[in-house]
Amino acid sequence: MAKATLTKKTSKPPLDAEQVGLKYGFRSGLEERAADQLTAVGMGFTFESLVVPYTRPAKVHKYTPDFALANGIIVETKGRFLTEDRQKQLLVKAQHPELDVRFVFSNSKTKINKRSTTTYADWCSKNGFKYADKLVPHAWLNEPVNEASLSIIKGLSKEQ
Repeated sequence: MAKATLTKKTSKPPLDAEQVGLKYGFRSGLEERAADQLTAVGMGFTFESLVVPYTRPAKVHKYTPDFALANGIIVETKGRFLTEDRQKQLLVKAQHPELDVRFVFSNSKTKINKRSTTTYADWCSKNGFKYADKLVPHAWLNEPVNEASLSIIKGLSKEQ
């Protein structure tokens, strides 16, 4: 009995969009037909020679603070204070400047990342946030009511 031999079928892999563009100058047959039409009627054109910048519309996000105190202070407790958290807090502060957001860290002397000399405390000071270590300071609890912050808190509260 003759031994069956398997022949390996070799074919070139399909060209990707960039290779098609390089080979033909266009990435699709439709682009090529449109170029042929424009050329046939004598319409001058350039192909993919423009770069138009645009900004995607902002996506609405939600921030749920840890504690909203009766005197209008918002307390955010943090063990780790990641880049996303810091960016979020800056956006919240910019969009709701009347909110009084403060931080209680496990350790405010922790560096914001391994390569930085900036601590959580440094970041808070630089960006105008009050902070404390371990527990909410009694001084914060005894502060007079911040009416502007409290008004916003009441308007945003899920417990209405």
